[in-house]
Amino acid sequence: MSLKVILFDAYGTLFDVNSAAEKCKDKIGERWENFSNFWRTTQLEYTWLRSLMERHKDFWTITEDSLDKSMKVFGINMKMKNELLNLYRVLSPYPEVKEVLEDLKRKNFKLAILSNGTPALLKELVVSNNLNSFFDDLFSIEEVGIYKPNAKVYDMPVNKYKVKPAEITFLSANTWDVSGGGNYGYNSVWVNRNQSVFDNLDYKPKKQINNLTQLLNLI
Repeated sequence: MSLKVILFDAYGTLFDVNSAAEKCKDKIGERWENFSNFWRTTQLEYTWLRSLMERHKDFWTITEDSLDKSMKVFGINMKMKNELLNLYRVLSPYPEVKEVLEDLKRKNFKLAILSNGTPALLKELVVSNNLNSFFDDLFSIEEVGIYKPNAKVYDMPVNKYKVKPAEITFLSANTWDVSGGGNYGYNSVWVNRNQSVFDNLDYKPKKQINNLTQLLNLI
């Protein structure tokens, strides 16, 4: 790969979006994973719909709105809402993340996050997991006021670092995000943690990995 910047999506790529509900699985019950997946799907749908309607709300508000719906659908006691939201602020990273970032940092790559999350959410995520020292920048869509996969989002690192899109390797576990970045011109890599099937969105990544450790074999 010819690259100058390694760019990571946050939610589902670096941080496990199911970890909040998993920490409450004894209270939620055996459907905790279904509930968590529904919450995540609703959250993403709200980002896309609000972008299309041009009625922007920040990611934290959308996270709360989607949680409200999900708790009602699954009949979960609303008294748990604040507990789940607080856990979402400090989602757990995947096991290999810190070691991979350490290796990339030693090799002097420029590392950054490009995420739907608000600046405050992203900062809390990396600080709470002791990862803040690895990243040169935390790019939030709040800077442009529209969600991925709008091209304005993918513009931000290109403009900041004065590089060509093809000089950025972008990693995401979300197929729609991989396609968004790839169609924009990034060298997109799919982190296929769950052996999923890629979407038909006019882009197929040249590289697919099962976890971030395999990135080290590509660079």
